Amino acid sequence: MASRSAFILLFILSLVSEKSLASLFSSRLIHRFSDEGRASIKSPGSFPEKRSFEYYRLLTSIDSRRQKMNLGAKFQSLVPSEGSKTISPGNYFGWLHYTWIDIGTPSVSFLVALDSGSDLLWIPCNCVQCAPLSSAYYSSLATKDLNEFDPSASTTSKVFPCSHKLCESAPACESPKEQCPYTVTYASENTSSSGLLVEDVLHLAYSANASSSVKARVVVGCGEKQSGEFLNGIAPDGVMGLGPGEISVPSFLAKAGLMRNSFSMCFDEEDSGRIYFGDVGPSTQQSTRFLPYKNEFVAYFVGVEVCCVGNSCLKQSSFTTLIDSGQSFTFLPEEIYREVALEIDSHINATVKKIEGGPWEYCYETSFEPKVPAIKLKFSSNNTFVIHKPLFVLQRSEGLVQFCLPISASEEGTGGVIGQNYMAGYRIVFDRENMKLGWSRG
Repeated sequence: MASRSAFILLFILSLVSEKSLASLFSSRLIHRFSDEGRASIKSPGSFPEKRSFEYYRLLTSIDSRRQKMNLGAKFQSLVPSEGSKTISPGNYFGWLHYTWIDIGTPSVSFLVALDSGSDLLWIPCNCVQCAPLSSAYYSSLATKDLNEFDPSASTTSKVFPCSHKLCESAPACESPKEQCPYTVTYASENTSSSGLLVEDVLHLAYSANASSSVKARVVVGCGEKQSGEFLNGIAPDGVMGLGPGEISVPSFLAKAGLMRNSFSMCFDEEDSGRIYFGDVGPSTQQSTRFLPYKNEFVAYFVGVEVCCVGNSCLKQSSFTTLIDSGQSFTFLPEEIYREVALEIDSHINATVKKIEGGPWEYCYETSFEPKVPAIKLKFSSNNTFVIHKPLFVLQRSEGLVQFCLPISASEEGTGGVIGQNYMAGYRIVFDRENMKLGWSRG
């Protein structure tokens, strides 16, 4: 919309500059409540007396409505129609955060994982190979079953053709009119979702008015075949990609003018949280700019300048890291990981106890959970992201506490990944409008 307005403005300016010597046009402005303006209305008596209290009240009321009309929904936060709440059912669902969303007409509910590290929203659909969907299979779901989507049963569903610019698989299509296929591969080994793309409505509401209804058209992956971790309890009912790609839900909502191009997630330390579309965060939040990859903003990368444990800062500890809510836990570059782990270990009065089959090196079992220094990630302009509780408690039983440092070393040559575990306690803002990450204590 902004680019179109700019084009029209430039076009008008060029006309004026070329034709100004030939002729000039002018028009008179008439105030809507002036005598001349009232005379042009069929029922001028309906207007209040000029300069009366009612006159100014009506002016203010109309201006207020105009302001809301001009700002539109763009400056209001949106939430899923079932509410902004997110949940983390724990180990059964890979420690990720999920929210219920409604898709299609009539609407069908899905419990989707919130993933800022990918773009596509996909749900199980016309399943060839999907995870079990019965609540009996998942003890943390109570009695609410998960669902499978059938596009043919939705009156608002449309085929997403290979001819569309967002169809990345177009070269493999035999005809532009074919339905666009998709395959998304994830970081976990042999984990993917594949199927066909459809267009349908996502049901939302304004955060300030839960009874409001907003239907936004989005692209949905009709996930016919899942593999890897998707068959072992992680995201059995789908994934909502929140990345910066054009096919992500935030991109569609912003492009439709339904919200500002930003969203936030706030995960508390009790396995619940909130998601808000259009939230730019408080003015007091700290922030750092997103970094491009090969001159494109393909993911939410940020640059850490210094990494510290307590007041002890590591030398040459700058690195690039991805902010990824779809990653259960955190990864650091090998050398930085080693130094951080050894520094944390020096504050724990216990020997390392390797847990068989566990993903972490530094685990312990003691009679109490020790206090260790915070991990601090320092960015430019003295902005610091503080991980106040670096340790992760696995279980407490018979007077013993079993806990680990939930960080692993990244593969050689790669940067870090800040997973959802270290986002807890913060309101994390993905401000795509200004290309920056914001954070404040939740």
